[in-house]
Amino acid sequence: MGWLTFDTALPVIFMALMGTSMLIYVISDGYDLGVGMLMHRATDAEKDVMVASIGPFWDANETWLVLGIGILLVAFPKAHGLVLGELYLPVTLMLIGLTLRGAAFDFRVKAKDTHKRTWDRLFFAGSTLASMAQGWMLGRYVSGFGTGWNYPLFAGAIALALPMAYVLMGATWLVMKTEGPLQERAVHWARIAWAPMVCGLALISMATPWVSTTVRERWFTLPGIIALSAIPLTTLLSLLAVRGLLHTRLVRGPLCWLPFVLLILVFVLGFLGLAYSIYPFVVIDQLTIWQAASSPAALKVILVGVCIAVPAIAGYTVFSYRVFRGKTGELRYA
Repeated sequence: MGWLTFDTALPVIFMALMGTSMLIYVISDGYDLGVGMLMHRATDAEKDVMVASIGPFWDANETWLVLGIGILLVAFPKAHGLVLGELYLPVTLMLIGLTLRGAAFDFRVKAKDTHKRTWDRLFFAGSTLASMAQGWMLGRYVSGFGTGWNYPLFAGAIALALPMAYVLMGATWLVMKTEGPLQERAVHWARIAWAPMVCGLALISMATPWVSTTVRERWFTLPGIIALSAIPLTTLLSLLAVRGLLHTRLVRGPLCWLPFVLLILVFVLGFLGLAYSIYPFVVIDQLTIWQAASSPAALKVILVGVCIAVPAIAGYTVFSYRVFRGKTGELRYA
């Protein structure tokens, strides 16, 4: 009976691992995508510092995306075919954007001044393209790949809102990692990005129940609506706290880290709300996690590999953030 229970729980374990991997990716790569989208607002010297602030981390950040997609492929093959079949074009655009970022990141190092600005523009373009593609994918996934004029409109709204959230994350990252004039500019950028991000989040939160009956029933029936109210209320308080901090001197000193951490909390709360809305589906209203999962025997073998890979990735990520903690200095290359 114990083995039967474990077999039943295996798809839930892998769904949790996949969701956690994607959450870590969205948070970690979100801020460096945001920094990339802010590049065009900075001076040449500031661009070097901005790149230096994300340089030690961005490879590790994208590893979580590979892990999440890998778990989807091997643990939920039926869902993998359905999801990537529906999202073939935006996935391709995202990969093009990430490739542009990677190439620009490396080539700008050795480029002459006349060419360096071109690579900086490509870094900005790749960051923007990848962010918008991810927003579109999220919109289509949340709506269960529905058909009709309202579903692409909903996905398009998220394709515009998610980059603004990334920009706000990137600006607060720079507030935390930089000093002096660049930090002042980052505070200003964060103030500008705050209102569009909050408005987009509010509109999407209201539109999601409109495009999904399942989400509407989950969130707007008693007693669930009372218990779940903590998520939007905490999100609102966190966003208001970010806004308040950006108008104080404390954010330039000992509390420079707090706006960034509060935004992480906002993303975590959004993830919890999404997880509640979707469970027990992998693809909402189409495939449950048990219908989409590989056989228990295959999942047990995969779990062994995951138990090795996940601690290794997490350990490397924690190590890199620990080693390169603190303020970012002048950009140097060997």
